[in-house]
Amino acid sequence: MRTAEATKHGLAAGDAARPDRPDWTIDQGWANYTPAEHAVWKTLFERQTKLLPGRACDEFVEGMKNLPIGADQIPNFLELSEVLLQRTGWQVVAVPGLVPDEVFFEHLANRRFPSGNFIRKPHELDYLEEPDVFHDVFGHVPMLMNPAIADYIQAYGIGGLRAKKLGVLDKLARVYWYTVEFGLIQQKDGLRIYGAGIASSRTESVFSLDDPSPNRIGFDLERVMRTHYRIDDFQESYFVIDSLADLLDLATIDFAPLYERIAGQPEYQPGDVLATDRVIARGTGEYHDARRRQAVAA
Repeated sequence: MRTAEATKHGLAAGDAARPDRPDWTIDQGWANYTPAEHAVWKTLFERQTKLLPGRACDEFVEGMKNLPIGADQIPNFLELSEVLLQRTGWQVVAVPGLVPDEVFFEHLANRRFPSGNFIRKPHELDYLEEPDVFHDVFGHVPMLMNPAIADYIQAYGIGGLRAKKLGVLDKLARVYWYTVEFGLIQQKDGLRIYGAGIASSRTESVFSLDDPSPNRIGFDLERVMRTHYRIDDFQESYFVIDSLADLLDLATIDFAPLYERIAGQPEYQPGDVLATDRVIARGTGEYHDARRRQAVAA
């Protein structure tokens, strides 16, 4: 079983199905969605919006409230972009699926969020390898309404272009994974979800907050940059920020000295807990231990 980012960086991938445009964008083709596809969106939307109250962070809830997103149909990217542009200067652009790293970063650096225009099939409700329109729009776009996240993701795009040239993209990708995709935040009323990979997943929305198995560890940048992540299952550890302002601080950091400092340093596995960690909840590890036993038995 794979345990880390061996084959792709978050939303970025290879060269299949290259579209005609050099930036890999395509028309969303909103009028072409079928009633069955809108029905899949409705199923996903309704079950997540029932599940997330008391789980999603305040900023996610506020962003969702102020966007043209509802249960009855897949959102129109032009309508989303109109609202986003006024609020934080972002827009949503359609892509056929995973795009190459440099294309992904170039879009983010220019406040364009690339979203798959396709939606999963009814038998794929709980797991899809490539991010579809539900993951990208429901999971990511509400947080883009927040200025701190909007600036952070743009800075990540700029940093990603630089990291790729320096050959250290895997280190920066871990920061994105453990924040934008699978981050938790400490609110006054408890831990809450802000990462899109959790917010768009029925099962991980519960696992990340309620299950005793995973570790919940205070976010430390260098620690995260040295920590592998899982692409094939629930995370073994979640990193917790104290406020979205923490991410805004990251957007202003020069990563070059960090890359030099951690070069050649030991790397950590997804379930490791260090003596230096600020442990919010130490997990039992039971879920992944059982999965590993099953894999050996098979």
